[in-house]
Amino acid sequence: MKKPLIYFLCTGNSCRSQIAEGLARHLGAHAIEVQSAGIEAHGLNPRAISIMQEAGIDISHHTSKLIDDELLIHADYVITLCGDANDKCPITPPNVRRLHWGFDDPARATGTEDEIMAKFREVRDDIRDKLTSWLAEELHFTANTK
Repeated sequence: MKKPLIYFLCTGNSCRSQIAEGLARHLGAHAIEVQSAGIEAHGLNPRAISIMQEAGIDISHHTSKLIDDELLIHADYVITLCGDANDKCPITPPNVRRLHWGFDDPARATGTEDEIMAKFREVRDDIRDKLTSWLAEELHFTANTK
């Protein structure tokens, strides 16, 4: 049976979509296929790597990628994580279920390093919570929470 392909999109594929990709791979275990990309490729944010390591998930090997038209048309789900990606995402074919989950951009957080890292953790946890409930509702399986 073909695993559903989930394609997360964001502006720069540096934070939110990378966090979502790492979480989805971890939570979905072997039941889903996951990719992420951006309207632009800004490079992987070191703070995103750090907060994911805190959660026991290594995304340090990820790379920041531009949207791949082939993945876009073959995805089962395209999930945009910011308004910019939602507005600028190319048209998806009717067979692709397109969703928009808007999250704050933690890379734009200001303040002390502790305050900035707290924002990254908040966004990570919000994405994890949304993803966990969506996987259960949409794909009818319990996420791997270990």
